[in-house]
Order: sequence, then C-alpha cells, then structure tokens
Amino acid sequence: MRFASLGSGSRGNATLIESGSTLVMVDCGFSCRETERRMARLGYSAERLAAILVTHEHGDHIRGVSALAREYDLPVWLSAGTQLMLRDDVLPEIHCFDGQAGFCLGGLEIQPFTVPHDAREPCQFVFADGKHRFGLLTDTGRITSHIRASLDGCDALMLECNHDPVMLAGGPYSASLKARVGGPLGHLSNAQAAGLLESIDSSRLQHVVAAHLSEKNNHPEMARAALASALGCTSDWIGVAGQETGLSWRALA
Repeated sequence: MRFASLGSGSRGNATLIESGSTLVMVDCGFSCRETERRMARLGYSAERLAAILVTHEHGDHIRGVSALAREYDLPVWLSAGTQLMLRDDVLPEIHCFDGQAGFCLGGLEIQPFTVPHDAREPCQFVFADGKHRFGLLTDTGRITSHIRASLDGCDALMLECNHDPVMLAGGPYSASLKARVGGPLGHLSNAQAAGLLESIDSSRLQHVVAAHLSEKNNHPEMARAALASALGCTSDWIGVAGQETGLSWRALA
C-alpha cells in the first residue's frame, strides 16, 4: 500500500491511496483539469481511479468531485449527511457509507470514523490492505477518544496541523473566523496533532505527514517540530503535504 497527496490546504485537497490494482481518491477540491494535471505529476491518469471518497461537503474538499466523477464515470462514496448537502450535484453513482461500519473497495479495506467539524456528517478514514494501516485525519476541531481508538497502531498517518494558536490570534482573519478555526468544530493546531501522537501507539509508524497547513497561520517548520517532538524523532523525518506541491508517493513496507 502507498499514499500521496495532490495538494492539501484551504485552496484544495485530494489524497490518493493505492493497494495492488486499486487506486482511490479521498476528496477532490481542485478543478477536473487541475486534478488531471496533479495526478499526471504522480504518474497516473484519473482513468485508473476506482472511486472517490468524500470526507465532508466543504468546497476545498468537494469542489471538483462532481466534474471528475462525471468525466470518468466514477462511483462516489460519502456519508448520508454529506449526500444531503450535495443533493443538487449530478453524480453517476452514489454509495452512502455508515460512519461506524467498514467497507471494501478492491484491495482496500476502508474504515470511516466520525469527527467533530462544522459539517453535516463529516468522516475521516483508515485504509488497510491486510498488512498495513494508513490513517487520514484532517478537518476536526478536537481529538476524541473515538479518533484515538481509530488511529491507534497505524503504520502511517496523515494528520492535520492547520495552525499555530499564536499566529492565528495575531493573524489577518476576522474574529469570527479565528473563533471558528480554533474552536471545537474547526481545525487542529500543531499542538493538538502532537498531543494525538503522544496518546496513541505509534510504535509501528513508518510515515507521519503534516497536512492541511494554513498558509497564513502556520509554517511547515513549526508543524514538523511539533510532531517530531511528540515522537522523539528529527524534524526532517516528518513529511508535509503542501498546497501546491502535495506529497510524493510514500510506500508502506
């Protein structure tokens, strides 16, 4: 199994996960043409996709889902609550998953888990291939016991490190937006993500990637330092999924 990012941040998100002949995309916050360009950068065409999974209905995660699904006749998997928010979108094939029940797509076992975020029914995912587990967590305002249990013992993690609280407080956002981002239904800070790592079994981790960094309220070096401190490793071991550069393929051995 391996994973990569087409880009991560407030201007668009998309993550690829591959196991054997199965390739899926989580979210698509880019236009169809931009998604195709970014996939080509990673060596693939969208024709290879088996499905698109959607975490929630915010634009930076679903902006390109309908166009890509129609262009390549792709099934879309999402929660029932998210589907209600997208009821005007024309999708070729829709599957609603239970946020507490796993399902399979080809060579991937997928376990959704619910998260606290200001969306209708937001979920994140753990992917397994029978040997390894990759956990994806962004767009949550706080860490819950359910999140900890879901991500415990994973072999790789992509974790939201959205902001530094001091930078957020002194940054250019309005007071209401600062309250939203830093609130219990907003986004994780570097320290919150680091706290998660300290509270779960991290002994199997081969990769840790910081994701969904704010371009105005965070720096990659700060996110790396926070996660590295929690793990007792060097900062350069921590990967970062950038808004423009994404993240090259990371394989689990």
